[in-house]
Amino acid sequence: MAERFSPHQSRVLTLRACAPQLTIVDPSNTMASSETEAFEPYVQSDLFAFGERPEGLSSPESRDRQHHWDLAQKGGDLERSDTVSSSIESARQANYVAFLSRHPFATEAHDLGFTTGVREDCRLQTDGLPNVSVPLSMLDNDFKRPDLGRYLSCFRSLEPDIGVIGDAETGRDAERYVDAALDLKVDYPSATLIIVPKCLEAIEVIATAEVPGTPLVLGYSMGYSDILAEDFSDYADWRGQRVHLLGASPTKQWEVIQQLTQPTLVGDPSADIVGLDWNGAHKIAYLGEYWSRDGWKPADHLSVRSTVRRSLREIRAFWKERGVWPPTGSTPIGRHGPAVRVPDDPVFAVNGADINDPDPILGPSEWEERVDYENDESTPLEHATVVSYEDGRTFAYRSKSERDYVEYQEGLWGTEITEPSLQSVCSEETIE
Repeated sequence: MAERFSPHQSRVLTLRACAPQLTIVDPSNTMASSETEAFEPYVQSDLFAFGERPEGLSSPESRDRQHHWDLAQKGGDLERSDTVSSSIESARQANYVAFLSRHPFATEAHDLGFTTGVREDCRLQTDGLPNVSVPLSMLDNDFKRPDLGRYLSCFRSLEPDIGVIGDAETGRDAERYVDAALDLKVDYPSATLIIVPKCLEAIEVIATAEVPGTPLVLGYSMGYSDILAEDFSDYADWRGQRVHLLGASPTKQWEVIQQLTQPTLVGDPSADIVGLDWNGAHKIAYLGEYWSRDGWKPADHLSVRSTVRRSLREIRAFWKERGVWPPTGSTPIGRHGPAVRVPDDPVFAVNGADINDPDPILGPSEWEERVDYENDESTPLEHATVVSYEDGRTFAYRSKSERDYVEYQEGLWGTEITEPSLQSVCSEETIE
């Protein structure tokens, strides 16, 4: 049976027909030039990015290419190579790597540096945890049953940093979503707004849209959507654009990142990888496996929470090795701090034990009976109510009776410091 080639390979196959031994390599490697000498002048003109001087150039476009080649050569081959490499590294480094899930998975993802968020019809499920605060930085849309009005209302209510407005299956859809983005940009000019094109016309509409603040981002669909980016487009259609990769495992995303950023023989501009997300680690954890840099691994010995945590650590290491992970200090935890608020002073349980001592509650089953919360690995601190007092001490309580006991023993009744951030978590309803 004849081998089927995708549209992505068409440009490469054309060049290989001329010179079978020519291969496209990573910019950090040196490209052999012996095979390029046999190329026609018009082919050589596209090799200036690889250090081959274009000859026989007459058209304005060709002369412009030669001008850029001459500028690149003024600093020497080493400087030119460093510039190209630096440009690629910059294009590949994302502003964020998102993981959209609920507590406790989102709590630990945030502490690992991931950008957390939910789909518009979901929530973080931290309402019953007064000592936990996970930032909702990204809001995805429910693309199976889209409703633009509902999404915009949800966006304005939650005010995330990143929003996936919708999937544009036609050019008209794209225009409608661009109009919605313009409306949001009036109040949220710095928000990263993503529109997912599902046809070539939509790419053009989104890419050329002029909006105030930060430019729009094109969502490159790779997950379980009915229409994927590869179904209607070539990699060249996404070059030169701001791109967010939606779904698929890190290994598959890395293949696309390379295709969108590495130098090409025709001088395509690199795409700017703004961000990416993938929630597969959570879904597959329930099947007893975790994702690793060496592939999927069995996790029968781990709880679901530990399995997801292992995957997240591996994903972070995978992206750090390839320079895709966001710059140090730019992740949400650097701006918001840890998800779980840890008191500065020792925290007392009902028996007066220090939080640094072993928990007197022996196991999850006994703890669940006290707090009535479904989570097989939650620590008591994640369920606690934190209260600060006039004498400078801060305690965390896991029940109202626990608080009454400690406040009586320590003489703390009536000395609570009322702060805006503590008003909701210190109410009687929260700790009963």
